[in-house]
Amino acid sequence: MKLLLVEDDDLLAESLAETLQDEGYSVDTATRMRVADALMATEAYVLAILDIGLPDGSGLELLQRWREQGHRLPILALTARDTWEDKVVGLRRGADDYMTKPFHEAELLARLHALLRRQSGGLAQRLTVNGVQLDEQTQEVSTDGATWHSLTATEFRLLRYLMHHPDHVHSKVRLLDQLYSLDQDAPAPNLVEVYIGRLRRRLGKHIIQTRRGQGYVFASR
Repeated sequence: MKLLLVEDDDLLAESLAETLQDEGYSVDTATRMRVADALMATEAYVLAILDIGLPDGSGLELLQRWREQGHRLPILALTARDTWEDKVVGLRRGADDYMTKPFHEAELLARLHALLRRQSGGLAQRLTVNGVQLDEQTQEVSTDGATWHSLTATEFRLLRYLMHHPDHVHSKVRLLDQLYSLDQDAPAPNLVEVYIGRLRRRLGKHIIQTRRGQGYVFASR
């Protein structure tokens, strides 16, 4: 899953990005409103963390513009101002949740996970599709509910994305985009095939199907 982090404090942005990557997310970071706007227009994100106070404009205006443009992803707003009026304005502009700086990263992760679970319609930390159970907290997978296998960070990101979007055809380009952030070196084109092969050995070939010339589908039944 790919997140957009909009934060002009370099140290905070770096720390949050590392924490989110440790949780199995791919993260693109923007320190300016115009960069964030360009990324939102071209990339596919499942959630955005948006600092309201940006050096080149108002994060609230950016938030409202994204909503008017039809972007429906969850947005967690960050602010240094701690008044209820500011929170009300942020929520009315389209924020799904609001946090005041300074904050504990553990709380941010908890709120982020809650937003993603709400979006997917689930409340549990275990995602179940077609007999496959994925524990999003421990990053383990099971096909029988008894034996659990640890996943690498990349395997986890790939499987979680496929399970959150079952029965959809995903091209190799789209999957690579979800696995790696823009500031990383370009991955090898056959990397998706390698990780799909690893997941199939754990889950069974029938779970992740190949559509020739199109991509891959995680079958829901």
